[in-house]
Amino acid sequence: MYAVTHSSLAPAVNHSRYLQRLFTRYPELEAQTAAALDKPFSRDEMLTALATCAEQDETTASRTLRLLRMRVMARLIARELAGLSDLDEAVAVISDLAEVSIACALETARRQLHERYGDPVGEESGTVQQLIVVGMGKLGGRELNVSSDIDLIFVYPEDGETTGPRKVSNHQYFGLLGKALIQLIGHPTDEGMVFRVDMRLRPFGDSGPLVSSFGALENYLQTQGREWERYAWIKGRPLTGDGDALMQLVRPFVYRKYLDYGAYRSMRELHSQIRHEVTRKDRLDNIKLGPGGIREIEFIGQVFQLIRGGRDKTLQQRATRVILTELANQGLLPQDAVSELLGAYVFLRNLEHRLMYIDDAQTQMLPGNDDDRARIASSMGYADWTAFYQGLSEWRGMVNRHFEQVFVSPQAEDESHPQADLWLSAQDGEGIDEGLVKLGYADPAEIRRRLAGMQSSSRYQQMSDRSRQRMDAILPPLIEVAAGYPNPDTTLLRILDLLESIGRRESYLALLAEHPQTLNRLASLYSASPWVSEYLTRHPILLDELLDVRLLYQAPDWSQAGDQLRSQMHDHAGDTEARMDLLRHFQHSQLFRLMAQDIAGHLQLETLSDHLSDLADLCLQVTLEEAWRDVNNRHLDIPAFAIIGYGKLGGKELGYGSDLDLVFLYDDPHPDAAETYARYAKRIVSWLSALTSAGQLYDVDLRLRPNGSSGFLVSSIEAFVQYQNESAWMWEHQALTRARFAAGSTAIGAQFEQIRIDILRRARDLPTLSAEVVAMRQRMLETHPALPEDVKHCRGGIVDVEFMVQYLVLGFAAQYPDLTANRGNIALLATAATHGLIDTSAAEAARYCYRELRRLQHRGRLNGHKPNTEEISAMAAPLASVRQIWHTLLGESI
Repeated sequence: MYAVTHSSLAPAVNHSRYLQRLFTRYPELEAQTAAALDKPFSRDEMLTALATCAEQDETTASRTLRLLRMRVMARLIARELAGLSDLDEAVAVISDLAEVSIACALETARRQLHERYGDPVGEESGTVQQLIVVGMGKLGGRELNVSSDIDLIFVYPEDGETTGPRKVSNHQYFGLLGKALIQLIGHPTDEGMVFRVDMRLRPFGDSGPLVSSFGALENYLQTQGREWERYAWIKGRPLTGDGDALMQLVRPFVYRKYLDYGAYRSMRELHSQIRHEVTRKDRLDNIKLGPGGIREIEFIGQVFQLIRGGRDKTLQQRATRVILTELANQGLLPQDAVSELLGAYVFLRNLEHRLMYIDDAQTQMLPGNDDDRARIASSMGYADWTAFYQGLSEWRGMVNRHFEQVFVSPQAEDESHPQADLWLSAQDGEGIDEGLVKLGYADPAEIRRRLAGMQSSSRYQQMSDRSRQRMDAILPPLIEVAAGYPNPDTTLLRILDLLESIGRRESYLALLAEHPQTLNRLASLYSASPWVSEYLTRHPILLDELLDVRLLYQAPDWSQAGDQLRSQMHDHAGDTEARMDLLRHFQHSQLFRLMAQDIAGHLQLETLSDHLSDLADLCLQVTLEEAWRDVNNRHLDIPAFAIIGYGKLGGKELGYGSDLDLVFLYDDPHPDAAETYARYAKRIVSWLSALTSAGQLYDVDLRLRPNGSSGFLVSSIEAFVQYQNESAWMWEHQALTRARFAAGSTAIGAQFEQIRIDILRRARDLPTLSAEVVAMRQRMLETHPALPEDVKHCRGGIVDVEFMVQYLVLGFAAQYPDLTANRGNIALLATAATHGLIDTSAAEAARYCYRELRRLQHRGRLNGHKPNTEEISAMAAPLASVRQIWHTLLGESI
C-alpha cells in the first residue's frame, strides 16, 4: 500500500490503485495534486500545458499529452473522492481533456505532414480543406467518463489533391492525418495512452475507409445508413473544421421532418440485441448495459429525440440530462419520472467513475472480490457492500420500470388478438357477420365489405411488410373498441377513412400500433363528431395529441404556449415555409385539444369561444412578428401596426372553422409607411390564409375595412377616423359594436378603442336608426332566408339578437356609456335591462335564447346536422320573446 504524504489525498489513494502507481512513479505529482486540490482542472490550464505541443516532434508531443492526462486524472480522482467535486465537474474536465488533446494532436500531425504533402485543396472550391473530427457517444454529448475510449469519425468536405512536393489525393492525405492523430492519442507508451480511440462508428465500420468526404458520407447515409446509426449520430458533434456544413448534411438523416414513431420498434430491437449480448456473456452486473443501466436511461431520452427532434430543435441537444429535463418541461415525460431518472443517472455515472478509478480501466462491471467491493461501498457512501447493493438495486429497478413503460411492446409477437379473424378473414366472409353482430354492429355486411375492400386494395397490398404488420395489429383491437360506442358502425367506418388516408405514412401506423391505448381516445372522438373526425383525418399529425391524456385535457396557458411557439420559430428563423408550417401545426394542435375537451364536456360554450378567440389573437400576434422579419427595407424594429378583429373574433364568440373579420391600421409618419405596410399586410394575409403542406391557418375576410373590397388593404389611423366620421354607413357603425384590438401595437389598439367609443356614443335619431337597422336586416334576409331550422337566421334567432343589441348600443350609448363595453351580447342585454331599455324578464329570456341557440349551432357543427324538430319546438317561447323585444324596440312585427 502506498504511504500517502498529504492526508487530503488519503480517500483517493486508498480507493485507487491507479493513483498509487502514479504517485509511486511520479512522486512530485502527489505534491502538485495536493497543492491544487481546491480547484478544478480548467481548460485554460490544459491549453497552457499544451502550448508548445504542436511544435514538438511526435515522441515529445506524445509524452506531453500523456503527462497532462496523468495530472488531470490525479486531481480529478482526488477531488471527487474527497467530496470536493461532482459528476458535472468530472464529465466536463474529461471532455475538455479529450477536446484539447484532439486539437493538439491534429495540429501536431498536420505540421508533420505539411512539409511533404503541403495543403489539401478542394477541387471545386479551390480552398484548403480541413479534417472534421466528429466526437460521437459521450464525447459528443460532453459527458465523457473518466477512463473512456473516444468514438470518432473523420470527415473532410471535398475531394481534391495536395499542393506539396509529393502530391496525393485529399482522401489519402486525410487518411494519413487521421492515422497520425490516432497514434498520438491512442498508441500505448511507457506513459500509457491519452484515450483509446474507437473508429467503428464510421461508414461501413472496421471494413470501411478511415475517412469520408461529404459526398461519400451523404451517399452512405442515404443508401446504407441503418437505424442504429441514426441513434449514434444523435450525439455526433464536430470538434474541428467546418462542423456546421457537416451537420446540415447529417441532420436530415437523424431527424425526420415528421413524427417518427417507428423509432420505438427500432430502439426496442437494438436494446434487445444489447441485452442478449450482455446475458450471453453473463454480464448482468454491467451497470451500463445490464437491466436498469445507464444505456436504458440514454435510450429513453434518445427515442424521443428520434421521434420528435425533426420538428422540435430543442430535442436536438446532445447531453442526456439536458434532454430528460426538456422532456419534462414539454410534458412528454412526467416530472416525477424524470426526477427519478436523473437521480439514477447521477448515481450510476458516479458509480461508473468509482469503478474506473480503481485501476483506470474502462469497466462498468461490479467487482467480484471483497476488497474492491469494500472500496466501492465506502466511496459511494454506504456502510458495506450489502447496503450499497440494495441501494443500487433500487435505482436499477426504478430505471428498468420507466424503461419498460416507455418501450413496452404493444403485443407479444406470437399473441393473437381475439378479434383478429374479423380482419384477417374479411375477404373469406365465413363467420364474419356473426362475429360483428355479436360485438354489436348493426350492418355487419357493410362493415365486412369495407374491411374486405381495404384488404384487397392496392394501397394495402403495396405496403411494406412492416406497415402491413402494423395495420394488421391495429385493426382487430380497433374493431373491438369501436363496438363499445353507441354508433359502432359509423365510428368504425370513420376511422377506416383515417387508416386509408394514412396507409402510406408508416410513422402514423407506428404511433397507433405502439400505443394501443390511443385507439379508445380516437374512437371516442370519431364517435362523437363527424366534423372532428374529418378534421383529424385531414390533419393526421394530430394523432400525436392522443398520447398524453394530461396534455390533451389540460387547460391552455396562452402565455406559456406563446413562449414555446416563439422559441420554435426562432429555431427556424431562416426558413419562412417551415415557420408557416410550425404556426399551422401549433394552431391545429391547440384547436384539437379544445375539441377534445369540448366533447368530453369540460368546457362551457362561452369558455370555449374565449379560448378560440385567444388562440386566434396569439396566432395573429406571432404572424405579425414573423411576417415583419421578412419585410425588406423596414424602417422600424417593431411595426406601428395593429389588427382589429370584427364580428365573431371581435365579440370573442369564435367557433370551430370561423373565419376572421380583420381590419389593418397603422400610425407611422414615415414617407414610405403606406407602401411598406401595404406590402406587410399582403404578407400577413398570405401567412394566415395560404394553403401549405400543413394546411391553412384561417380564412380571412377583409371586407369590413374602409370602402370595403375596393378600399386600401391597410389604413392609417387618420384615414380611418375620417372615414368613420364622414363616409361610413350605419351598418359599419353596427359592426363597430363588435370590434376590438386583437394584435400588434397596443398604442394603436388604444387609439382605435377611443375612436370606437366616440363613434358609438354619438347622439342618434332613434326613428332613423331603427329604420336603417330594419332595412339592413331585410337585405340580409334576401340572401339568408329565415328558415325555422336555421338558428342563426330564423326570426328571433342569433342575428336578430345581435341586431337588437347593436341598435341598443348605437341608440343609447350616448346616454349610458357602459353599453360600449365589448362584453358580448349576453352581458349587454343585461346592461340594457339595468338601464330600463328593455324589460328585465324579457332580457333574461333573450339571453337564454341566444345562449341556447349558439349551443345548438355549435353542436350542429360538431354533429354535422341542423337541430331537429323537437329541439326547435323547445325554443318556441324564447324565440317569441326575442321577436316581441324586436317589435317593442324597432316597431316591426316579425
